[in-house]
Amino acid sequence: MQGSGRTLNVQRLLLLGRIWTRRALILALRVSRLVVTALRHLRPGLRYMWKSLLRRWRRSLEFRTVMMTILLSVISFAVVGAYLSNQIANNLFQERLTQAESESRYYVKQVQDTFDGAQVNDQSSVITLVYDTLNAVEGNGSVIQRRYVFEALPEQTKPRNRWVESRASDQLTVRVIPPELRKAVQESGKEQYWASTEFPVGNQDHPGIAVGNKVTFNGTVYELYLLYDLENAQQTLDQIQNVLWAGGAALIIMIGGIAWYVTRNVVSPVSHAAVVSEKLAAGQLQERMVVKGEDEVARLGASFNHMAASLQEQITQLATLSQMQQRFVSDVSHELRTPLTTVRMAAEVLFDARENFDPVNRRSAELLYNQVERFQSLLSDLLEISRFDAGAAVLEAEPQDIFQLIGQVIEGAAPVAAEYGSEVRLTSRNKSIIVEMDSRRIDRILRNLLLNAVEHGEGKPVHVTVAANHDAVAVSVRDHGIGMTPAEAARVFDRFWRADPARARTTGGSGLGLSIAAEDTKLHNGWLQAWGQKGAGSNFRLTLPLRKGGTIVKSPLHLEPHDLGLPGTAADRQVLLVDTQEALPRATDVVPPDQQGTADDGGAQEAGEAGRA
Repeated sequence: MQGSGRTLNVQRLLLLGRIWTRRALILALRVSRLVVTALRHLRPGLRYMWKSLLRRWRRSLEFRTVMMTILLSVISFAVVGAYLSNQIANNLFQERLTQAESESRYYVKQVQDTFDGAQVNDQSSVITLVYDTLNAVEGNGSVIQRRYVFEALPEQTKPRNRWVESRASDQLTVRVIPPELRKAVQESGKEQYWASTEFPVGNQDHPGIAVGNKVTFNGTVYELYLLYDLENAQQTLDQIQNVLWAGGAALIIMIGGIAWYVTRNVVSPVSHAAVVSEKLAAGQLQERMVVKGEDEVARLGASFNHMAASLQEQITQLATLSQMQQRFVSDVSHELRTPLTTVRMAAEVLFDARENFDPVNRRSAELLYNQVERFQSLLSDLLEISRFDAGAAVLEAEPQDIFQLIGQVIEGAAPVAAEYGSEVRLTSRNKSIIVEMDSRRIDRILRNLLLNAVEHGEGKPVHVTVAANHDAVAVSVRDHGIGMTPAEAARVFDRFWRADPARARTTGGSGLGLSIAAEDTKLHNGWLQAWGQKGAGSNFRLTLPLRKGGTIVKSPLHLEPHDLGLPGTAADRQVLLVDTQEALPRATDVVPPDQQGTADDGGAQEAGEAGRA
């Protein structure tokens, strides 16, 4: 029975051991998971704090000024505090050293005089005399506590009556004396030497100064070291340093507070001016700065408010004038439509009956008909511009293949191209690009660009290039005619602007076509840009997002042309030729690269022959 009970106790203990081991493992696993989770969240937190500090450093003049002031104050105080602490420590040590050397000379002379005048011959008398003499040396000095180590000089013949080998205070030994000091004392005559050292006092080591001399007694030479405890001096120095550091910390906090207060008073008006200027830039022209006092900042605020008021007045005047001009253009355009329709009908009647007129009246009827057509075109452009100015233009975007639209534009421009003797080439790596666009507006943009290129191309080929990337499509219209200067290219989209106002025009001529094209492009959230060079022609690039409301990061085509350089192989490019002799487009012709004519050496005829082949 006793054996069975013992077996049950052992099994119970083993079961409890397994349970507690499992619990310990579970607890350790949970603690490790908590530590890993804390470290995982600590690193992003530290990174976020660092980024926040950097952002605050870059964006806040007040924070940067206060931090720089505190940092420079800390550095300055550290340098000055270290210098003062070092000077105090040196002066305090020099004072204690001078006192220790002076007292050592006095007590060593007193010991030597006692030994020289002693009249003892037995061992007990010698030991008693030595102990009494050294104990008289030990004790508190005038400022610092004093101990001693008394040791017979080694390697000397032991006299018959030498009964004292060594003696020390508080169970000190000669090992507390630095070896360099012992060597200097042993090799010297009557000189006195000192060295810094540490010796145990109770359970602690105290800093001290050891001063060594030689004394003789009954023909035996002894080393006598007096040890001066500098613990009180060290405590005084520590207290001075603590006061310095505490005062420095308080001073740095005060300097930081003063810097924050002063910087806030200086920077706050500047920050307020920045906020007000941002609101003014956003259109809130009634915003003004709060002016207090008569100092420089107050004068700055008053000047700023005066400037804002002047700008508000001028902007209001300009806005009113612009609204009046827009209203005038819109009203005049609408009022002219009815009489212009009547005049056009009359001009058409006269133009149709011109064969019955004499030559002078026939020519007058033709001129009247043509000028009425130009007048109607100008009026349509003015009405379109007025709709843009009034914000009434609406984008009606639908998915459509841009190549189909470009083909229609080229087909419509074919008679004009034939009249000028220019061929139109469409170059692209793609066969179909679906774009969400307002086809009427894009047709107007491309027609305007193409007719301008044909008109200014001086009979040279006109290249239309199409390319696309993942978010945009680009169409460039390149001519090799008279070209433009960079200054002219920068103003080409201004209303009623012409590079040569005296220059005659056959098509268009209102000066509003490119302005309307720019507004149509803006509705699509696209880019319309121009490049030109005198004598080298011009290049207009239209870039549209593939989807309505999309953004353009990079255009698929370069604005400055590279003579139709496209990525990919030349065999992948489709070229649409407009035959200048037949004035009909052929969208299905694919021209091999070795048969494509150049733009500068009569390539129109070669391209036409290649297209007919």
